Amino acid sequence: MRQLTALDAQFLNVETATTAAHVAGLAILDPADGAVNREALAELLLERLHLSPALSLRLAEVPLGLDHPYWAADPDFDIDNHLFELTLPAPGDDWQLAEAVAAIHARRLDRAHPLWEMHLINGLADGRVGVYTKVHHAAIDGISGAETLATLLDLTPDGHLTRRGLSTAHADRPRPRTRPIAARASDGLNGGHGTNGHRTLDVDRAAHDADTLDHGSAANGGPAVNGRGIANGGNSANGGGSANNVPVPVKRGIPGLPEQDVPGLVAMLAGAAMRTATHPVRAVQSVVRAAEDLDAIPLAAGIPGAKLIAKAARLVSGDRHDRPELPSLTVPRTPLNGPISARRRLSFGSLSLKDVKNVAKTNGMSVNDVVMSLCTSALRSWLQQRDALPEAPLIVAVPVAVRTAEAKDLVGNQISAMVAPLPTNVPDPRERLQAVGTAMSRAKRRFALAPATWLSELCSMLPAPLTSLATPAIFRLAGMAFPPVNLIVSNVPGPQFPLYLCGGRVLSYYPLSVLTDMSGGLNITCFSYDGMLDFGIVACPERMDDVWGLLGHLRTALDELLDERMGDEFRDGVGIDLVAR
Repeated sequence: MRQLTALDAQFLNVETATTAAHVAGLAILDPADGAVNREALAELLLERLHLSPALSLRLAEVPLGLDHPYWAADPDFDIDNHLFELTLPAPGDDWQLAEAVAAIHARRLDRAHPLWEMHLINGLADGRVGVYTKVHHAAIDGISGAETLATLLDLTPDGHLTRRGLSTAHADRPRPRTRPIAARASDGLNGGHGTNGHRTLDVDRAAHDADTLDHGSAANGGPAVNGRGIANGGNSANGGGSANNVPVPVKRGIPGLPEQDVPGLVAMLAGAAMRTATHPVRAVQSVVRAAEDLDAIPLAAGIPGAKLIAKAARLVSGDRHDRPELPSLTVPRTPLNGPISARRRLSFGSLSLKDVKNVAKTNGMSVNDVVMSLCTSALRSWLQQRDALPEAPLIVAVPVAVRTAEAKDLVGNQISAMVAPLPTNVPDPRERLQAVGTAMSRAKRRFALAPATWLSELCSMLPAPLTSLATPAIFRLAGMAFPPVNLIVSNVPGPQFPLYLCGGRVLSYYPLSVLTDMSGGLNITCFSYDGMLDFGIVACPERMDDVWGLLGHLRTALDELLDERMGDEFRDGVGIDLVAR
């Protein structure tokens, strides 16, 4: 039995009617001649859930919220509380897929069950299928999320099919491609009715309806909310039937998962009392440790004398390292910042990793630096089009994994964050690239000398009951008055070879992350996989009105940086289309 850390619990506390704190991914797969279906996914999940604690444990709340919750095995685990199916109406284009996934992404997870869901999405163009999976951020970070995904994937197309005696003739089928984003933009979103009697409806209404649900309870139809072109995905009350009403046997329990004892009421209250009594000591320790990085903490870095306080705190703690000073972290006002609504919009697409590596090699910097430069240029173009480009650089938070080998099997978060300026105020693309490289290099040197623990320390300063009550108000107030960052950008490394799910080749994997009032109404995450950089962009429509437009600016930004002296033979033609492969 493991108790949530203060950082883990903070991802629970931040959830409100407008904020859902889960991380997710949208995988686009070759259909494998129909082998990727709900029954096959259910079988695979039940076989392998014991390999991933994040998918098999539920929350055990402490009475009255007096302490952080515990992780406990779910004795009544039912796959139908987690696995759902829907079908898009024709033509099943990327716009429709994005609308459907956005409606699901906006809904909070049901805390009565292990905090994850998987949605099989049929009806995509070119015969492809989609699998959208979301897991609560309290249970996983970027690295553990990738490892969780890996437990469900195979290196060969017959890794799962061999056990089911199915043909693997589809394995060598070439990857289907979709049209360029410019062609897709003219399609629009079509209403009407899909095939098989599937209804289409207003996604804005679906997102609004999600606000009235308590964490998207399956019993209340939460996971089965209909969106544009979304057929009823089934719910636990109805036995979890699929969109085509194909009965799937109800399967309970997780084979191979050891039982974990849950503390009784008395033990929970005794533990809460002990931690409350000793909290002042731990809070002082957290304040001292956080003070060592005061000049790197958003908002706090602007306090007069922050750098002197940080140096003094490091001197007291015995840290004699001379850390690089950071530039100003003052956050400019942009349309991206402010209170968010419950609605979500998203876009997704891919860039050639080979092209990005060529730019990195030519300019003597890392792939991550080039990714940050692409995001900088795209944001500059988007803001310029709206006459909203600030004179000062944007401030970005970049999550950093600090998970050690000893902690690789622990449920929860082992993360920190680097905060750095994005030089959106630099007009020349080449100069902007070099400015990004300089800013990120300084931030990385600072982080390497003293890995920032301030994120965990801040979460540990207040006692659990007060934190759970104060967090939503603090985040809302910060979003309105003094946002600490303009946005969050993440780059998660992935495998450079194909993977398979239930025999279907994973063609693309688009990561989708969290929006909060404090971090702004835009999140950009990319995942490198099989020669491509797959981008997932999540936005609040009240803060960003054209999420697909930003995606197009990413492609333009890469074109600007590609050396014109390079012949086409040095370019990866796949990257010319900024859409799924």
